Amino acid sequence: MSDKHEITVDYASAKARLIREGELHRLGVLQSKHHVAHALHPEVLLHGAMDMGIAAVQARFAGLLAARIPSGGGGGGGSGLGSILGNVNYKALMPVAITVASFISKRRLTKPALALGTVAAAVAGWYYRRKQKVTVNY
Repeated sequence: MSDKHEITVDYASAKARLIREGELHRLGVLQSKHHVAHALHPEVLLHGAMDMGIAAVQARFAGLLAARIPSGGGGGGGSGLGSILGNVNYKALMPVAITVASFISKRRLTKPALALGTVAAAVAGWYYRRKQKVTVNY
């Protein structure tokens, strides 16, 4: 009788375990259905498309910053924006840039910021040309 009792207990525990696993599986399927239904909302689709677009722009920008073209002869070690800016980590600078842009737009300082940016670009261009003239080897 003891063997028969152990078999029934094992059978009952296996049955209870299978019922729990089945319930867990049904909950997983239900959760997946809810995830799919949520992912098909237009605002979620738009958000995903925006994330993909931003990632593509970031990848292009990273390629632009890292562009180094070996020189065939003459002076200079490389060209492109990467050699101008050096080893700038744009991912670390993006939160700062977004904060500054948000501050500028909230305070309505767009025109002064554009003027300052133009002056800074002119000074940077002058400095870059001056640096190129100094480092030319004959």
